[in-house]
Parts: sequence; structure tokens; C-alpha cells
Amino acid sequence: MRIIAGAKRGMKLLSPDTQDSRPIIDRVKESLFSVLYKYDLPAGAVVGDLFSGVGSLGLEALSRGAEFVTFVERDPETAAILGKNIAKAGFVGRSKVVRTDAFSFGVQGGSTAGRCNLVFVDPPYAATTDVGEGSALNGLMDVLGGQVRDGAIVAVRTHKGTELLDEYGRFGVIERRKWGTMLVTILRANIV
Repeated sequence: MRIIAGAKRGMKLLSPDTQDSRPIIDRVKESLFSVLYKYDLPAGAVVGDLFSGVGSLGLEALSRGAEFVTFVERDPETAAILGKNIAKAGFVGRSKVVRTDAFSFGVQGGSTAGRCNLVFVDPPYAATTDVGEGSALNGLMDVLGGQVRDGAIVAVRTHKGTELLDEYGRFGVIERRKWGTMLVTILRANIV
């Protein structure tokens, strides 16, 4: 895994010695960021990287000009590796790591720079087999609804066989993209 574009292009990311992770491959990450460019992101964005793992998406956003990233990762060993990747990239002053369950925490307003306008949601596939009303993902979207800016973009990664609802609270689906075994659903927060 590496950062593929921007100021830290080519930097290799440290990863845990486990088969439990689902790293996003470079080709798919590049495709996702190409989609985000249509929405003038991530340059200048305040970003939430939920279920961040070692920080591949959030660090990519920082490398491409995001202002600040809040990384949310529950596993202590993975969060320690994430911290090393942030330091290695030189992004300590433009990020923070929160060790907690992202389903209940969300992004908590992002940073001192303000509420997020871009959020990556990348939970384990097993946690998104149910995405309907009453699901953990539905609860997270409710939490995020009060934590992001009007018009914020949320990118949710699931298995290709799991299609999200068209709406979650103030979020509506604007795009769905399948790459390999994954589906990325792009939602936008309505103005309240």
C-alpha cells in the first residue's frame, strides 16, 4: 500500500501483519479520487476517515491537499501503525487519531477547522451485511447528519453485493461505483 498522488506520492504505508484487513488497491483508490475531483475534493477539505485502518484514504486526501483529517480506528495495534504512517508522511499537525468505535462516534465535528465536508466510511464488510433501517450503518449516517457541513460528500465502501438505500436521513445517493469486489456509494448531505 502506498500514497499514489500529491505531495507524498509513492510513500509506502506501514501495514499490520494480518490477513484481516481489506486494503484498497491503488487502481481503485485512483478511480475513487477521480470521482471526488468532480466535486472539487479533496483540496481544502476537512475529512473524516472512519474505520481508517492504517490511513490509506485519509493520507491520500492529505497528500492531495486536504486541510485536516480525523482518523477514527478502534483497534489499538492498527491505530499505532496509523500514527506511524501519519508521522512518516509529516501530517501530524494536520490530523488527529481517535481510538473508538466509529459507528457511535462518527467524526464529532472533525477538527478545530470546522465540520467535515468529506467523509470516508470503510467498515468491515461483515458490519454492512444489513444496511437498512435499524442497521449500524443507518445509525452512523444519523450521527454523521449532525456532524457534517451542508453539501458534504460521504463515500461508503461495501461489498459489491450490498447496495445502500437511496436515502439515509439528510443524505441522498448521488453515485454508485463498482470496482472488483467492492461497491462505493457516494452520498451528499442535504442543506438543513
